[in-house]
Amino acid sequence: MKVALADYGAGNLRSVCSALERTGASPTITEDPGELARAPLAIVAGVGNTGAAARGLDERGLAAALLERVRSGRPLLGICVGMQLLFGESEEGGAGLAILPGRVARLRAGRVPHMGWNELRLTASSELLAGLDGEHVYFAHSFGCDPEAPVAVAEVEHDGAIVAAVEQGPVAGLQFHPERSGPVGARILRNALAWSRSV
Repeated sequence: MKVALADYGAGNLRSVCSALERTGASPTITEDPGELARAPLAIVAGVGNTGAAARGLDERGLAAALLERVRSGRPLLGICVGMQLLFGESEEGGAGLAILPGRVARLRAGRVPHMGWNELRLTASSELLAGLDGEHVYFAHSFGCDPEAPVAVAEVEHDGAIVAAVEQGPVAGLQFHPERSGPVGARILRNALAWSRSV
């Protein structure tokens, strides 16, 4: 299955590609809006600054391609900063794609960044995380999503609840890094491929 990763000029795209290849997918990193629009599954992944990532998407015409994907009901997955880009205004600066209602805020925790392994707690039915309640995944972030609609499907505890995953129609997001989460992360990526075929 072909997967297109949006190249906005930064991020850990090679490691995500390697993890996808191990699931049997055929990932490609692209700055081509047409390729991003046509692929069976599009992924926005990465680390770093939300504002800079949003500008990178917009300057390359990728933001418009992603919005068109969602309008036409085609699957889009955000990972880490990519999940934050699914929302609107960010305390880190700038604004995301505003596909999902809500904002991005700095974590209100004693230890920031939130870095390391944490236990998933499913809060709603999730195709991506089916059977993974209680499993541990790897986080590395200082900002988190604050949805204004019931789109969260999992959370973790870090001086309070942090949204770990969201799903709504053809859109899903993972705040953690499946590519750094070992066998559990590989299972989630396989689930994501199956999810993308069903939406």
